Amino acid sequence: MTTSELKHILIHRITEIEDISFLKAINKILDSKTNSEILTLSLAQRDEIMASKKEIEQGFFVENEEFDKEMKEWLKEK
Repeated sequence: MTTSELKHILIHRITEIEDISFLKAINKILDSKTNSEILTLSLAQRDEIMASKKEIEQGFFVENEEFDKEMKEWLKEK
């Protein structure tokens, strides 16, 4: 059975259920397995993201490995 076939069967079976508490339980399970939460950002957050993207495009960033190396050197000096 393919994923598509299984989804079709489940949809059909769910439409036949009348027990509201059971449907709520199914909904809770589905909510825990889906990542469809929409994030709402403020204007300031969007501006900060756009500014960061521009900095990256202009090469103003440090690769993680380089940053780790710099931090180890800095910590040795302390």
